[in-house]
Amino acid sequence: MEAIAIQMLDALIIGGGPAGLNAALILGRARRTTVLLDDAHPRNEVTHASHGFITRDGIAPNEFRRLATDDLARYPSVHRRQEQATEMIRHTNSFEVHTHSGSIFHTKKLLMATGLREVLPEIKGIETYYGTSLFSCPYCDGWELRDQPLLVIGTTNQIFQMSKMVYHWSRHLIVCTMGHDSLDQYQRNALYRRNIRIIDQPIVGFSGQGRCLQRVHFGDGYSIERSGGFVIPQVFQHSRIGESLGCARSPAGGWVTDDYGRTSIWGVYAAGDTALIAPAQLVIAAADGCRAGMGIHMDLLQEEF
Repeated sequence: MEAIAIQMLDALIIGGGPAGLNAALILGRARRTTVLLDDAHPRNEVTHASHGFITRDGIAPNEFRRLATDDLARYPSVHRRQEQATEMIRHTNSFEVHTHSGSIFHTKKLLMATGLREVLPEIKGIETYYGTSLFSCPYCDGWELRDQPLLVIGTTNQIFQMSKMVYHWSRHLIVCTMGHDSLDQYQRNALYRRNIRIIDQPIVGFSGQGRCLQRVHFGDGYSIERSGGFVIPQVFQHSRIGESLGCARSPAGGWVTDDYGRTSIWGVYAAGDTALIAPAQLVIAAADGCRAGMGIHMDLLQEEF
């Protein structure tokens, strides 16, 4: 791993997803000394392909990261390190960042692009099919599942909105509430009128060929054929950095930012899913990283002048 003999960085980015990578690109092109810390465990590592990004539709996440790394390699002021930040110390006009390997970085600006952590419903075997047959975003994977027999799994009031979206891609739809009171009578009637079956009995498991879903099994012994579907996971901040620094949070759980990624704490910025929460789209996260990179550069200019 390369040594970095820089006493004070312009920016340190925590998180090597699309937001962090694009912010690093903007900062590199702006000739800012930047370190990007990436623990190599992205939220989309179970996904076989990412969609909705023009010129990159269907790209595998690993290939996207490889191409992004190649892009950053052209800018000598950007350094990418596979390390995990473990401690933040806030000084008057800078930050001190410690990593799990013992590295210490001093930086003027800090960008959180750590993304979110997903928690799936507690159903035996769901992880086997998540990312290949079961997904969380219809805009990302609805086209590939169009007109197939699908299901929506959710335990919160988001299930009605998700069901409406998935119905657009396939009329062969069942909605599984897992026994939770997540649909009111108006919503149930709206689904019934479109012949969308609601199953309140909890799912106890799945079966299929490899990672290709074939059947869904319920607690009363009933099962139904399905080839895929969408799950509403719970999402949490992947890192507690923002919390430790005292950044304000939005009602949805993201870090509150302005149009250029500035949080409520001076010198701390946030971009991507960690700030936006939803929708979790590659292109949106990358664009948000671009804006945060510009915000960091503009604020550094303001301070330098």
